[in-house]
Amino acid sequence: MLALVLDDAEMNNLLIVAALQPIPGCLPRDFTVPAKALAYAEAHASEIGVVITDYEMPDMNGVDFIRAVRRIPALAGVPVVMLTSYDQRSLRREALEAGATDFLAKPADPVEIRARVTNLLALTAALRDNAAQLAKEVAAAVALVEEREREIISTLMRAAENRDSDTGDHIARVSAYVGLVAEALGMGPDACRMLVLASTMHDVGKIAIPDAILLKPGPLTPEERREMERHAERGQRILGGSASPVMRLAAEIAASHHERWDGAGYPYGLSGEGIPLSGRIVAVADVFDALTTERPYKQAWPRERARDHLVTSAGAHFDPRVVDAFLSRWQEVEAAMSLQLPHRHEDAAA
Repeated sequence: MLALVLDDAEMNNLLIVAALQPIPGCLPRDFTVPAKALAYAEAHASEIGVVITDYEMPDMNGVDFIRAVRRIPALAGVPVVMLTSYDQRSLRREALEAGATDFLAKPADPVEIRARVTNLLALTAALRDNAAQLAKEVAAAVALVEEREREIISTLMRAAENRDSDTGDHIARVSAYVGLVAEALGMGPDACRMLVLASTMHDVGKIAIPDAILLKPGPLTPEERREMERHAERGQRILGGSASPVMRLAAEIAASHHERWDGAGYPYGLSGEGIPLSGRIVAVADVFDALTTERPYKQAWPRERARDHLVTSAGAHFDPRVVDAFLSRWQEVEAAMSLQLPHRHEDAAA
């Protein structure tokens, strides 16, 4: 473990380093310039177990140096020792307020230095071990919660699949498209994963739609259309009220993926950036898949025709930025279409 030593007097550094070298596992690194010591601290923060600094130095005194060290996240809890002479006791309160852990009187006693630094290094090691163990426990707890969420989502999806044999394939394709768009928009890996998972529940409200409407092999009447459109609000109610971030995001998507950029969508008539980004992304993925797959009431569109529809509808139905992101991943979109429909190709060949 590294011991960072800072004193503008080279001789003082030599004495402190000599006192620290016998400590097992301690690697002293000494500096005479505060700026260089800080640069080293930032680059090796996770390896530093103790910091020892003098007070009187050019450009930056010891108190300012301690404040700068404490602003480095990985060093926020690392012990910091200030070297002071007996007539500098008035500085100790200021140093404590800046984040000093302990003090050594000058001239420093090598035996005292070794004893104190040994104890402080042991404290750092224990704190890091506890932090690592806590991180493991938190990761295990998060994994358990995520597994429970996946079980809930799987149950909801099985319920939907029992209503409509095409739902499972539709969900798989839409979630694949959503992941591609999210990546193209620059979302981070965690945000992409959450959005993909939440998007699988975008149509969960359809479990409350009567079969006569959901599976009708022809155009819907105006009354039937209004009933079908209620699935957005029903999905929001089914998924809403949860403390789970992914379920809250799923509720947001369920409620907003049929809104339109121009405000002519449903259920709330939202427009533009007033529509959650999650809903705008799923809207493009959902409509593209609906257009390019066969339904009881229509034939599948060729993919190029569906692509042209997205382009001409950007700025009216869809967020133009989301359409651009979707089209920027066109090769992967085409791959996702073919990879997720193998049974359809087999049926066609038969």
